[in-house]
Amino acid sequence: MLDLGTSFLASVERDPDAMAIAEGEQTITYGDWYRRISALVDGLGQIGLRKGDTLVTAMQNRWENASLHWACQLAGIVITPVNWRVTADELDHALRDSATRVLVHDDAASDAVAGSVLAHGLTVIPLGGDQGLAALLAGHAPDAVPQAGPEDLSVMLYTSGTTSKPKGVPRRHRAERAAAIAHVAQNMYHHGERTLGVMPLYHTMGIRSLLSASVIGGAFICLPRFGVPGALDAIETHRVTNLYLVPTLYHDIVHHTAFTPDRVACVRKLGFAGASMTDGLLQKLAEAFQPDLFVNHYGSSEIYTFSICQDAATKPGSAGRAAINQRLRVVPLGAADASETCAPGEEGEIVACMQGDEAFEGYWNRPEADRKAIRDGWYFTGDCGHFDDDGDLFVTGRADDMIITGGENVSPVEVESCLSLHPAVAEVAVVGLPDARWGKVVTAFVKRAGDVTEDDLDAHCRDSDLSNFRRPRRYVFVREIPKSPVGKLLRRLLVAGEYEAEPTETTPA
Repeated sequence: MLDLGTSFLASVERDPDAMAIAEGEQTITYGDWYRRISALVDGLGQIGLRKGDTLVTAMQNRWENASLHWACQLAGIVITPVNWRVTADELDHALRDSATRVLVHDDAASDAVAGSVLAHGLTVIPLGGDQGLAALLAGHAPDAVPQAGPEDLSVMLYTSGTTSKPKGVPRRHRAERAAAIAHVAQNMYHHGERTLGVMPLYHTMGIRSLLSASVIGGAFICLPRFGVPGALDAIETHRVTNLYLVPTLYHDIVHHTAFTPDRVACVRKLGFAGASMTDGLLQKLAEAFQPDLFVNHYGSSEIYTFSICQDAATKPGSAGRAAINQRLRVVPLGAADASETCAPGEEGEIVACMQGDEAFEGYWNRPEADRKAIRDGWYFTGDCGHFDDDGDLFVTGRADDMIITGGENVSPVEVESCLSLHPAVAEVAVVGLPDARWGKVVTAFVKRAGDVTEDDLDAHCRDSDLSNFRRPRRYVFVREIPKSPVGKLLRRLLVAGEYEAEPTETTPA
């Protein structure tokens, strides 16, 4: 297996004149990009970074950030990207936990850097200025030579922390490249594909898009910050051929007034991950894009791809079957190991084989997290799901999100998919709220797209194939559904009452 630095050199040698990266009107070929990245590798060495050192970044998806990712791969530096919306406390946790020596940031993270206690004792490199990242990229240096091997660490990602501090997920060069190769194969990417680089480079989806583009001599079209007009302009200007996004961004694109199918006619392949997609959105995307391929990816920072469904719109809700580098099982909830499996249709916890080529090997300095998640060679995902009679996997939500009402288990995802098919529902999130009689009562938070009442939605559920005990008993109409920066529903905020309800006397237009 090649290390990522050597893999990038192979891409440069195959396609030196092909467009490798673009941002706005700027386009850079593989040959030119390698020269700029080589200058950056030299600059990192000049400030004292060596193979095995850690570098933390807090940056948007600009071409300089993508360049830094590749420079670290060539230099053998472990890049540790964090959300550019990071707070000072969150940044300090990453700096302390990763034992970094250098922090690189752009203006979006300036406030957090200024408020960080630990940043003041590190080498801090901003985007601009005489000694900034842009200046290092503009320098001159001999062609960089790969310093890392396949077994060296490439990147460390931090998982989203909800009840505890985020956990570091260190990943080796061989696992990162295996994931990129699998991504190309499972999405049927061809030579020269162009992908919209909007999923953040602190997230598995953004990194996978960046690495897989290089494998096929393709282009990564940077979009530093998502906005539908800017995304549509980038797609049209650079003739983007594939999209790999979270469902929230797809929702925003197809519901925007600037969207028309002809503006995205160049896009022939759709992929999504990061969250389940409702039946209603699946249908709308299939009609609007009419893609040649519509892929549902199910995975995590730890393993990357668990399963793949390559025709998502045909079997809504299905996560498909185990990916080419993986084996999957569903085991009873609370199982001590992966030896006992659930029958088709029986819900349990989804577990993935740790022998897979894309798998991590354990969390960074968190042995208690390893003991909880890794058992006898299997990774316990914390996700609930079941296999159907065809052998396809259905993910029904996080174990922590499961609603137990009157002794029955209710999956929020199933209820959300049902409600999403109502034409007056723009977005929906379902949670369980405390109830003296039922323990938890199924509650739907709805962002309306038109005139609709609780009675209308209840009638819609009654007329569907949704079981009676799964019907929401409460509805709350809200202005927005809370989401994370990468589009995941933040159900815990709804449970905590952190939302803005629509005034009861107001009827949507």
